[in-house]
Parts: sequence; C-alpha cells; structure tokens
Amino acid sequence: MTKLLLILFFGLTFETMGVVLLSKGLKQLDSPKNYGPAELVRMVRRALSSKEILLGVAFEAVFFICLLVMMSRADVSFVWPLTALTFVFSTLAARFYLREDIDGLRWAGVVLIVLGAGLITFTEKRKQNDPSRVPSSEYPRI
Repeated sequence: MTKLLLILFFGLTFETMGVVLLSKGLKQLDSPKNYGPAELVRMVRRALSSKEILLGVAFEAVFFICLLVMMSRADVSFVWPLTALTFVFSTLAARFYLREDIDGLRWAGVVLIVLGAGLITFTEKRKQNDPSRVPSSEYPRI
C-alpha cells in the first residue's frame, strides 16, 4: 500500500500543478465575445499558444497515467475517493501560489475531505488485515 500511496501523492502533485497552471493560463486569455464556432476556434488557438495551458495539460496527463497505474493495482472504491485529496492540494496552491482568498467554510470543506480520505485509507488497511477476505485478484473476471 505504501507504493500505491507514493504513486497517489506523485499523481496528485502533478494534478495540482496542472490545475493551477490551467487556471493561470486561462485567466490570461481574453474572454470569448460569444460562443460561436469561430470564436471558440480562436480561443483554442490562443490557448494552444499559452505555455501555462500546454504545461497544465501535460501535468494533467501525468496525473492520468498515475491514475491508470493505481486503478490497475487497487480497488476503484479505494483509489478514486483518495483522488479527492487533489482538492486539498489545489486549495493550498490557490491560496499560496495564485493568492486566492479562501474563506473558513472552504477550509472546513478541505478538513472534511482529509477526514474522508483518512477513513478510506483506514478501511483499506482493515481489509488487508482481514484473513477472511478474498484478494481482488482472485475475483472472477467479468
């Protein structure tokens, strides 16, 4: 499980950097005047010339690869909820890197996410210590 958590932390770090860079890059673009096809094409062209947006997409791709690795090694009911920790990382990055104002209610939400992730990790450890459980690799394939 330690290896899985390291992959998770690595992936969430890239997810956070990707989200922050995408946000920064998109805020530097002019808002579309309308949402017609021609205007959307112009906006995509501007986005493709932004190093923040391109780097953000690349970092998101690294996260996706980490997610694929994690999901191939563990139950989705364990892995997917833990990816919610990206909300914690991105809130911290938004506060300290993007200088966003974050109120107490949002911080309370971050604390609840951390508590939820802790519960999920606890249930996985409990499952691993239960000899009566069948390992997921022995489940019949559908």
